[in-house]
Amino acid sequence: MLKPLSLVSFAIFLTTFYSCGKKEPDYIPKPKGFNRINLPAHSYVKMAEVHPYTFEVSKYAKVRPDTFRTAGKDWIFINYPQFNANIQITYKPVENDPAKLKAFINDSYKLTVKHQIRASSIQEQKIKLESGLTAMVFKIEGDVPSPYQFYTTDSTKHFLRGAIYFPTSTKNDSLAPVIDYLQKDMIRLLSTLEWR
Repeated sequence: MLKPLSLVSFAIFLTTFYSCGKKEPDYIPKPKGFNRINLPAHSYVKMAEVHPYTFEVSKYAKVRPDTFRTAGKDWIFINYPQFNANIQITYKPVENDPAKLKAFINDSYKLTVKHQIRASSIQEQKIKLESGLTAMVFKIEGDVPSPYQFYTTDSTKHFLRGAIYFPTSTKNDSLAPVIDYLQKDMIRLLSTLEWR
């Protein structure tokens, strides 16, 4: 028969043996996640509104007049209700006046540079369009309300500027898929642009 002391020692040994053998579950914090954004396939239609310009717009967007107090008669919003975003298009007639053209281009740069305070970078790129036109495109990274802008002109009659706008300037990293989607729509807009 086992002595009480050896019985206690044996019980302590068994308890220690079994308690050391159990593996504690590894607790890993959940990674930061963002809401899933379902993006429709790109599909375009010719703009129905009559302006000194025409181009193709997304069939998921609504074209409506710009309602700002300072808006010109040919300024429009291309509204994307599912993304709560707009592409603002501003048009100005050049009227074969080099001073006006220079002022319009300077205004475009000023509007882009306003984002410099919150931008982590501003990338400027000149692109040649299939139509023969040239456009200046600005990609603004960081928490800015307008992450992508452009302007184009024929130098004598027409000047067109566009910018993507979101009602918020934060969380652009979570909006990256939407920004990329709208950026492709802007490139399509430029590729199909025709002056009237």
